[in-house]
Amino acid sequence: SATSESTAFPYRTQKLLRFRRRVIRRSKCRSMPYSSVESFRFDLISAVCEVDNVGESEKPEAEKAATVEVEYIESENLDNVDDADAVLKSVLAGLDSKDWVSVCDALNNVRRLSIFHKEAMLHLLEKVIPLVVKSLKNPRSAVCKTACMTSADIFSAYNDHITDLLDSLLTQLLLKSSQDKRFVCEAAEKALTSMTKYVSPTLLLPKLQPCLKNRNPRIRAKASLCFSRSVPRLGVEGIKKYGIDKLVQAAASQLSDQLPESREAARTVLLELQTVYEKSHPLIKPETSSSSSPEEEQISEAEPITWEIFCQSKLSALSAQAVLRVTNVVAMPAREGMVTTGSSSTS
Repeated sequence: SATSESTAFPYRTQKLLRFRRRVIRRSKCRSMPYSSVESFRFDLISAVCEVDNVGESEKPEAEKAATVEVEYIESENLDNVDDADAVLKSVLAGLDSKDWVSVCDALNNVRRLSIFHKEAMLHLLEKVIPLVVKSLKNPRSAVCKTACMTSADIFSAYNDHITDLLDSLLTQLLLKSSQDKRFVCEAAEKALTSMTKYVSPTLLLPKLQPCLKNRNPRIRAKASLCFSRSVPRLGVEGIKKYGIDKLVQAAASQLSDQLPESREAARTVLLELQTVYEKSHPLIKPETSSSSSPEEEQISEAEPITWEIFCQSKLSALSAQAVLRVTNVVAMPAREGMVTTGSSSTS
């Protein structure tokens, strides 16, 4: 029966059995003796099953490997390598392998070396990072996610040591966090969060600012989120040293972005910068000459350079208007709660 055939034979076998039934009907085999029809039926079934078995055995290795499942191990659950020297010698070859399972194993070994033997692998970073970037471009999602997890562990282990190698890695992580399968996007976002947490904002912000002008709006959005997480880590003194006007200009450019994630990140940064500016510039008075009259000095004291005047002096008229609209809609008590904690987090 059709039900028993569907449960007993693979899909390809079922198709051939249906074809056999059509042949029997067309050739009027029903007039044949019952034993002959049954003999023909079982001979055909045996032949088809034999073909299926041969097909299974002759599958290429790549198709067989598709059934392999990769285990995604969290950083805290990684074990140390048995022989660090041997792994150090073989890790580059594993990362450059054509076998994706071997690549995943090598990426996990990079994670183990970064956690347990980071000094020993420091000299290999120049060769390891480009291969991790290559894995991020791999069409197989399992390799991409493992590469994202590797990036996060590299950021937490080496901090500012990878700043010179960050450009290509940052671009790929921004891309993967914005347009890939969900579990890959989540892993890439965790890697970006690790980057903004462990890499010095003074070194990271110049790398992020070009990404704010990327043609891809999703990349701009993810870069804006990283930017908004990095600016508070500068602290009050770090923001003044980096240049509050540069940060205001960068954030203002994102207020008109087409994606709401970019605009919201820009608002967060601008409110933070306004708080810092008003705390560090309570009364900035224009210089007065020694011959000024007491009346003139009293007028100058009453006219400090406010946040509004600062924005109008550093931005175009339209940008200044947009920034002031964003920063003035929030009441002052709400802004006072946004005291910058970057100085305490970096210490």
